[in-house]
Amino acid sequence: MNLLEIKHVTKKFDDKIILNDINLKIKPGKIYGLLGKNGAGKSTLIKLINDLLTVSEGSILVNGKEIGVDSKKIISYLPERTYLDKTLTVQGTLEYFSLFYQDFDIEKAKKLVQDLNLDLNQKLNKMSKGMLEKLQLILVMSRESLLYILDEPLGGVDPATRDYILDTILNNFNEKASIIISTHLISDIERILDEVIFIDKGKIVLTMESDKLREKEKASIDEVFRRMFKC
Repeated sequence: MNLLEIKHVTKKFDDKIILNDINLKIKPGKIYGLLGKNGAGKSTLIKLINDLLTVSEGSILVNGKEIGVDSKKIISYLPERTYLDKTLTVQGTLEYFSLFYQDFDIEKAKKLVQDLNLDLNQKLNKMSKGMLEKLQLILVMSRESLLYILDEPLGGVDPATRDYILDTILNNFNEKASIIISTHLISDIERILDEVIFIDKGKIVLTMESDKLREKEKASIDEVFRRMFKC
């Protein structure tokens, strides 16, 4: 069974079509790159999958079921913007997540906090944007979910930290799970991608295994993307 199946999904805001007849299947055990320019429809699609927006036409199935309470239990979502309570400490945030999510592994989270040089006793309102992004990723990857959806997970961190975060992503999901990463930093993440999804002007224009795409085009995924979407 597919972890995620999107069938003929269209999303409109008033009369403007944002997503147009999207069809997509996400299988277990793979890391997918959802790649496109600003305004291509990536964030809208992610919000639909997470039940933050409703489809205008079509349907979305998560693990064979319509989106709802059950789907939210198996999706771990990292939004592009910070959503955390900044009056809490890092420790308090971990404890809150442990109470809120039954699948949250607080010991794994504490190890990642230590590895990423965060302070359990620091208040979130004293942390930089990059530090908050690290914490959000820790929270997401410390859940034992089936589908991880990461919207721009590397935007505010330095290149050295990006490598550690990518390895963290690789090492913290099981073979039954899959990850969808939406990002502009294609050259940084392409080494971990199993498949790529190119989206442009609300339509999926290419889906392919990463190795096959590189072999076919004799170029990196980043180079292929630049060619296809050259301004």
